[in-house]
Amino acid sequence: MKKKTILIFIDWYLPGYKAGGPITSVANLVSHLSNDFNFKIITTDTDYLETEPYPDVESNKWNIINNSTEVYYFSTVQISIKNIKNLIATTDFDIVYINGIYSFYFSIIPLYLTKKRAGKKIFVASRGMLSEHAFSRKSLKKNVFLKIAKFLGLYKNIIFHATSDDEFNSIKKIINKNATIKVIPNLPKRIKNLSIKQITKNSGELRIVSIARISEEKNTLFALEQLLSIKTGKIIFDLYGSINNKSYWQKCLEVIEKMPINIKVTHKGKITNTEVMSVFSKYHFSFMPSLGENFGHSILESFIAGIPVITSQNTPWRNLSDKKIGWDIDLQNIDKFTEVIDKCVNMSQNEYSILEKNAKAFGKNVMEDKEIINRYKELFKLNMKY
Repeated sequence: MKKKTILIFIDWYLPGYKAGGPITSVANLVSHLSNDFNFKIITTDTDYLETEPYPDVESNKWNIINNSTEVYYFSTVQISIKNIKNLIATTDFDIVYINGIYSFYFSIIPLYLTKKRAGKKIFVASRGMLSEHAFSRKSLKKNVFLKIAKFLGLYKNIIFHATSDDEFNSIKKIINKNATIKVIPNLPKRIKNLSIKQITKNSGELRIVSIARISEEKNTLFALEQLLSIKTGKIIFDLYGSINNKSYWQKCLEVIEKMPINIKVTHKGKITNTEVMSVFSKYHFSFMPSLGENFGHSILESFIAGIPVITSQNTPWRNLSDKKIGWDIDLQNIDKFTEVIDKCVNMSQNEYSILEKNAKAFGKNVMEDKEIINRYKELFKLNMKY
């Protein structure tokens, strides 16, 4: 039987990586389902906040990635409503999967145009853009847009894909209480080599890492502030990720300058997706007290690498202490962060080995969960009736 073709719209895609989670989410989806579906992905030929096109892609044409995947990379000068309309009209597809809510060329226009193709099943993945935290930013513009969208019936007869119960509730609250929503968690990255060598954990020494954008959303400044009161032990805290807001980074630098002599903080710059696992192997814990995560790919990859996690309660990864794979802490409980970091500093190899082993087993179980993959297969094969 002929495989169905899923047409995906996303602002940034591989080989890009600077937009973070959405790229990873779509790349993982394609990787896991390529035996069952064909994928045609429409995106831009530059990475997030970049102006130079990717060196190894051909712009404004379909690039054949493998037997099941093609990617069309729009250049800045060629992207327009007319060209998107023509591309949709000349592309054979069965299913539409739109990533995001507010992007004019990759969310709004594709949704409007593909709805005109009778018989096409359309999914919209909000990618956390309707969460309370995300919606609070530029809320006036977002409210105006959504009121217009509702008036025009833009979201009528489409299926929302939510990756958590919190996202489900946000869609119900902000879009429509009667919206059709399917909840399936994001798929993890397929990692073949899990034989990652860990470093020794000596009592009185701690190496922690954050692999995420240096940003307000990731709560980098808060993470740094939690280290100021740690006066004993030797701590190394390395930050990997892009700096998109220079004024926010300046605040971070001011805190870094106040660090006690026993703590060294270094911004190591940006890394690609392929480097993440090898970087994790150099540290004891991942530390990212995020303001909110739709999924948190970096957190899962930390577990897969056998690195326990210290994070907030604003991610889907909860009850980490009970599972002995880390801690998820209420951001209002400042003392708890200090207590946990102190505990990690003084932890012996024997104590750490328990968390390391549990984290790796937990990550492996999530990565190899066939049930989630099957739920995606069923989702895209559904005959939806409204």
